[in-house]
Amino acid sequence: MKFLDHLEEWLVTFLMGGATLIIFVAVLHRYAAGMAIPGLQDWLLSLSMSWAQELTIIMFVWMCKFGAAYGVRTGIHVGVDVLINRLNKQNRGKFVIFGLCAGALFTSIVAIIAAAFVWENGAHHFWLNLLGQSVEGIPEGPTTPDLEWPTWMVYSAVPLGSSLMCFRFIQVLVLFVKTGDLPHHDHGHVDGLEVDPNDPEDNPYAMADNLHPRDLHHSLEGKTRHHNATDGSQSK
Repeated sequence: MKFLDHLEEWLVTFLMGGATLIIFVAVLHRYAAGMAIPGLQDWLLSLSMSWAQELTIIMFVWMCKFGAAYGVRTGIHVGVDVLINRLNKQNRGKFVIFGLCAGALFTSIVAIIAAAFVWENGAHHFWLNLLGQSVEGIPEGPTTPDLEWPTWMVYSAVPLGSSLMCFRFIQVLVLFVKTGDLPHHDHGHVDGLEVDPNDPEDNPYAMADNLHPRDLHHSLEGKTRHHNATDGSQSK
C-alpha cells in the first residue's frame, strides 16, 4: 500500500513539474525566436514547439485525475457540510458513510463507462495486434493532432484515475467504519515547522470552517475556541 501511495505522489509531482517546465521552455522559445540575433534566431525558428501545448494539456489531465485520488486519500477535497457537522455523533457517522459510498459508486460508474469508451476507441485494436490476433474490421482509433499519439492512451487517464479514486473512497470508508477517523489536511501546516501537539493553539480542528466533514472524535468547535472562551470567562 505504501508503494501505491508513493507512486501516486511521484506521478502527480512528475506531471506537474514536467508540464511547468515544458510551458516555461515553450514561452522562452517563443520570445527568444522573435529577437533578431544572427544565427540564434534562425536556429530557434527551425525548432518546432507546436507539440508543447498539446503535451502539457495531456499531462495536466493525467495530473488532475490522479491528484483527485490523492485528495481523497489525504482529505484535501473541500466540501460544504454546515448541517452535517452540527449533527450528533451517530447521525453524522451515517451521513459520512453515505457520502463515501456515493463517492465510490459514482467513481466506479465513471471508470466502467470510460473503460468501455477507451476500449472501443482504439485500445481493442492495440491489444489484439500486440497479442498477434486478427484485427480485421476493428478500427485503429484516432490520434492526437500534434503528437499523433493514439487518443485511447490519453483518455486512459479517466478509467485509471477514476478506479484509483474508487479504491481510495473504499479505503477511507473502511478506515472510518473501523476507527471513526477521517483523513484531514491541515492547510496551515508547513513542512519542516515543528509544532507542539499538546498546544491547543496548534490544533488543526480549531477552525470551525464547515469545509470538511468531521469524524466522530472531534466536535464542531475546536479546543482553541474552548480554550479562549475559558480564558475570557476567567478574566471577567
